[in-house]
Amino acid sequence: MMGISIAGLDPSGGAGIIADMKTFQALGIHGTSVITALTSQNPNKVFSLMPIDTEYIKEQFDSIFDGYGEYINYGKTGMLYSPEIIKTVAKKIKEYDIKIVVDPVMIASAGGSLLKDERDIKKSKEMIANALKKYLLPKSIITTPNVAEAEILAGMKIENPDDAKEAAYKIGKISNVIITGGHLNGINTIFNKTNNELKTIKKVLIETKNTHGSGCTFSAALTSYLIKKMI
Repeated sequence: MMGISIAGLDPSGGAGIIADMKTFQALGIHGTSVITALTSQNPNKVFSLMPIDTEYIKEQFDSIFDGYGEYINYGKTGMLYSPEIIKTVAKKIKEYDIKIVVDPVMIASAGGSLLKDERDIKKSKEMIANALKKYLLPKSIITTPNVAEAEILAGMKIENPDDAKEAAYKIGKISNVIITGGHLNGINTIFNKTNNELKTIKKVLIETKNTHGSGCTFSAALTSYLIKKMI
């Protein structure tokens, strides 16, 4: 069983492609990857970020599917950096008919230190969100935003579970969605677009400071179980 992750490289190994590959392997999936950006970071700070040229992103896709195309049906995305990269990835996902889970990582969330002006950070997030909603989310199986990402996608503040439900309905007009509950006392909000059904699942939160890459791990695990046809 094989899958693909389309995301950035975190050299600290806690998030991004490396975290996805660890999760795939732990769940019995052979992981392949397309790297969209290189970062210099650790769990506490992003030092720099270098996007990958879109032509090279296309070449990565083509090389993987030339060798393994018959075995890869499912994949996930992570940090895609820019609207241009999002559009490129969306085209390749359609070309190779990949059933995709979208972890809607906002570049400013990971690399906010690269943007000194708060207005630039907000504009960057909105540009990424708009590109995701236009090009990628309509092609996805499900998207897995945390509260901060869901706020940008839905265009509203989320301060409680009722807000999360409203945001899920808004995002759910485009894609199935689960708003993860790490910042809502463990209450996860799920909207099934096909059935127009909303539900919440409450889980006990683990007391830990090791949360770097938790969204990557969650979406990679979800993808793995889809590959294994367990959900």
